Amino acid sequence: MDTIRIGLFGRGIGSSLTPIMHETEGRRHGLAYRYDLIDFDRLGLEDDDLEAMLAGARTRGYWGLNVTYPFKQAIVPLLDDLSPEADVIGAVNTVVLRDGACVGHNTDSWGFAQSVRTGLGAVQIDHVVQVGAGGAGAAIAHALVQLGAMAIDIVDADPVRAQHLAAHIARTTDARTQALVPAQLPEVIGLAAGVVNATPVGMEKLPGLPFDPDLLRRRQWVADLIYFPRETELLRRAAKLGCRTLPGGGMAIYQAVRAFRLFTGIDPDSAEMGRTFAEFA
Repeated sequence: MDTIRIGLFGRGIGSSLTPIMHETEGRRHGLAYRYDLIDFDRLGLEDDDLEAMLAGARTRGYWGLNVTYPFKQAIVPLLDDLSPEADVIGAVNTVVLRDGACVGHNTDSWGFAQSVRTGLGAVQIDHVVQVGAGGAGAAIAHALVQLGAMAIDIVDADPVRAQHLAAHIARTTDARTQALVPAQLPEVIGLAAGVVNATPVGMEKLPGLPFDPDLLRRRQWVADLIYFPRETELLRRAAKLGCRTLPGGGMAIYQAVRAFRLFTGIDPDSAEMGRTFAEFA
């Protein structure tokens, strides 16, 4: 039996549970399944090495790759084709290497939407403040629209990036958007039903707070995409204020479920992958 070899490109990914979820599910299906962490920090690689690393994965017979911070947008021009969803979102977190071609997909958007449905249930979602307009942010904004958001305030320290994503969402969906910088958060955050942190701030690699949690209101829900640490400082502070919170574990599970299907053509058991995540979290 040929070994199915998958890799994860990113920085500061040593705590990722994606490998164990994939490998355990692979064994459950009787597959020889290997999932490698390819941490650019630990390997001393520059961002510009991404193209060479992608070429190397193709040469070494990888079946596919997951892509995380900071490469979800940078990898797009290096690929041969995009799925319709990835094309609309403009960011890729899953690359299928098959028949000599690299095809980019985005399982983050669906994964986040599923996480909200299962982890928060029926919450008000008409107006959301999203902090972060990078590769993950593009997928999350599209997921919020799918979930029913009609107004999204997109906040980023890079005003051009915030404007680009806000314009993209307005152009490709029916949602109303506005681009803001962090200094404007006090003006809008209290008006929203929910707040999403789509920045890497709060990761083990980048500890801290993406914004002042004292701006939050008890009636709001707060979601964070980060799952290592399992509960970020932002979510701890939000919970103390009485907000409903959603950690990034659910999204990590569901994006892995869809990626596994793309890599293997086999429908995985999301409950089993969730149990594996919980066991090692």
